[in-house]
Amino acid sequence: MSSLNNLAQSVIAGNVDQVKEQVKSLISSGTDPVEIVNQGLIAGMNVVGARFKAGDMYVPEVLMSARSMSSGLELVKPLIAEKDIQSRGKVVIGTVKADLHDIGKNLVSMMMQSGGLEVIDIGIDAAPEKFVEAVREHNPDIVGMSALLTTTMPAMKDTIELLEEEGLRDKVKVIIGGAPVSQEFATSIGADGYAPDAATATDLCKEMVAAK
Repeated sequence: MSSLNNLAQSVIAGNVDQVKEQVKSLISSGTDPVEIVNQGLIAGMNVVGARFKAGDMYVPEVLMSARSMSSGLELVKPLIAEKDIQSRGKVVIGTVKADLHDIGKNLVSMMMQSGGLEVIDIGIDAAPEKFVEAVREHNPDIVGMSALLTTTMPAMKDTIELLEEEGLRDKVKVIIGGAPVSQEFATSIGADGYAPDAATATDLCKEMVAAK
């Protein structure tokens, strides 16, 4: 087990080169690729998520860990049949119209992917129409919206209203997040959930998918 544990430790440390080396060596020694993902890469990222939630790790460190995990994932993915990777649901995520912040959104996206969710990131400055298009095209379980400016928060409400008008609102759960956003605001615009940080957002999505 130690080599998978070592891989998890390298992910926690955010050491991209080490993660790549260890993944290559595990692959060449015949370790099951699914085990490399679950017991090495994701196991490490789970620790990172818990530490981040507890305030023991900060955004730059978490991003480094997430990058190292992604670099390992790229090496393993071609070896795994899609059916073997258990998707825990599909999430369309984006920063709302007129808001150009993406560090938080990228962090949420990485944490969700490490939690086994399939993420479709539609980027920043995403108009309500763009969210609607993505829901039509990808048929996700959840739509996640981020805003970091108080001035762009109303775009979240506009997006939910457009989903309603287009008859898509009942098909998806909507969660929102970002510095100025609160549970009260989420309730007031008719969102299904609010998450104060990336780890919570990931847990919330998993719960929502499981409850479907």
